[in-house]
Amino acid sequence: MSVAFTKEDSAETAAETMLPDRPISDAPNLVTADGYKALQRQLAEARAEYDAAMTIEDINERRRQAANPFRDLRYFTERLRTAQLIPAPGSNAVVAFGSTVTFSRDDGRVQTYRIVGEDEADPKAGSISYVSPIARALMGKAMDDAVSVGEHELEIIAIA
Repeated sequence: MSVAFTKEDSAETAAETMLPDRPISDAPNLVTADGYKALQRQLAEARAEYDAAMTIEDINERRRQAANPFRDLRYFTERLRTAQLIPAPGSNAVVAFGSTVTFSRDDGRVQTYRIVGEDEADPKAGSISYVSPIARALMGKAMDDAVSVGEHELEIIAIA
């Protein structure tokens, strides 16, 4: 709809009030139990922020303040709708979704990551997405197996 038919002050104000959807991966939305709880918590936070924004009297300011929470509401609603809860691995024999794997790199570094869903991945906090190149290379491998990721060689030294 044209801005001429709204009560917006400008086209800029109109653009601020309806943000585009956050991108969603084409990969299946696999989540751990913790990841599912985090999505629920994030949806509740977005809903609370949206509800708070809707109490603002000035319509243009209300729309500006509600734009981000509304986009987050759409995103987290969809992510919860499509979430596929994957149970924790029943064995530590091979690397699987939800496993915590420690590996040594060919440069001598040792790293430990938990393999999780895309929304819960945080490499700085020790978790990587199951669709990442490292996770894809490690999945299905066992202790002492070596895998190549790009130009690097990784050797699995622990699976938990």
